[in-house]
This record gives sequence, C-alpha cells and structure tokens, in this order.
Amino acid sequence: MFKFKWEEFFSHPKQTESSGHLFLKNVNKNQSSIYYNDICGMTNNYLFFFSVLILSVFNTSSFAQEVNTRHKDSLHYVQLTGIVVNDSLQRLPYTAVYDKSTTRGVICDYFGYFALVVHPGDTIQFSFIGFKKKSFIVPEPEAGSNDLSIVTLLESDTIMSAPVNVYPWPSREQFADAFINLEIDNDAINRAKERMSPQEMAFVYGVMGTDANLAYKAQSQHYLNQVYYRGQQAPNNLFNPVSWGNFLKSLNNGDLKIVH
Repeated sequence: MFKFKWEEFFSHPKQTESSGHLFLKNVNKNQSSIYYNDICGMTNNYLFFFSVLILSVFNTSSFAQEVNTRHKDSLHYVQLTGIVVNDSLQRLPYTAVYDKSTTRGVICDYFGYFALVVHPGDTIQFSFIGFKKKSFIVPEPEAGSNDLSIVTLLESDTIMSAPVNVYPWPSREQFADAFINLEIDNDAINRAKERMSPQEMAFVYGVMGTDANLAYKAQSQHYLNQVYYRGQQAPNNLFNPVSWGNFLKSLNNGDLKIVH
C-alpha cells in the first residue's frame, strides 16, 4: 500500500511532460479531490480483481481434488459373479443382468451363471420373463479382495387363469352330430390305389432309372463276386446239366408262364 503525499503533489504544480509525470497546471483543491477519488477507485478495482483471482485458484484446486477423488474411486473395481435361481432353486438361463450405474450388462449362460465387473455402490438389476425384477447394490468387498459372489433368487410373477375350452360348436351334441355325419374325401385314397395297380407300377419301372442306392448295391455285389472267384473260373449255368434239368421240370409242371 503506497502513501500519497499531498505536499509533494501540490509543491510542484507545473511539471513538464519530459519529467515522466502527469502535466499539472493550476491545480486547485476541487481537482485534487477528483484525482483522489480516481486513485481510490483504481485501488478498489485492483483489490476486487485480486480477490477474484484468489477465489478462482481455490475453486480450481478444490475441483481438481474432487476430480482426482472420483478418478481414484472409479479405479476401484469388483469382479461380481453368481447364479440366478427361481423359487424352486432351479437355475434361470439367459437372465438379463444390467448395471444401472454404468449402463452396461451381461446375459447369463445356460446354467444361470454370470460375471460382471462393477464398482462398489453400483445398482445391479436382474430381470427374467415371468419373474419380478430384483435390484442389488454392490457392497464394499473384504479387505484385500476384489471378488464378490452372490446367489440371486427371483420371485415368480406369473398369474394362472382358469382354463377355457373353445369349441366351434355351441354344444357337445352338435359336435357329436357333425362328427358322425362328416363326409371324408376319398380322392387321396383312390389316387393311392391307382398308383399301386400292376399297370402303373410296370410303367413306373420302365421309365424310372436306377437310383444311387441300387447302383451302389450292384457295384458292391459285382466286386464281391470277383473276390469270391479270384484265382479260378467262375461257373456258367448255361452248360450246367442240373440247371437244365430244373428248367425242363418247371416247364413240364407249368410253373413257367408267359405273361402277355
């Protein structure tokens, strides 16, 4: 704080501009009071600016400390694991596990097991169709441990209504009468019988080629015959007298018939 000396100020009423000071000429007391008020006003402005600067520094330091505290708390993670069961202690597969604090979540597996990284104080919500939603607040884990395992029990929220039987007929008597007098369409049965006739089966046999199954069986049988008669001559029934005798006998008995 400087000290303003009026004697020195008014002792040199005529100062030149070259002296580096203000140029004052014929300064009276009224003008001096005006200059004094201006100087006091400038001093108050400086004090106000200095106070605002100090408050800004304190607010910035407190905000930085709060941010550091939040950042430190955010680094405290908890590995939350568990299973979800119903009233009968049966596991509920594919239950939705949602962290309302971080807007993240997971889905339980087939055995109702889940695993989620959370923070202490987070609110975890469990939801499953047909059951009431349940919330869980993550507590602080034990000292020296970041793991937490829980078992969540969901209450059934299903309302069972009375059974209702819907019939297209107003009464049982009308239903019985309609069932007895029902006319069954025989077109499908008639078509099946026509397909099973000898003429139709012979036509299908003539136009239908062999399928892959029959071709495989024929090839396999041919290969087995080659292996069976390997190193010797395969028999030929064309020159077998026993086969000719059986043929003539069947012909005399009428076992062989020519189909026209």
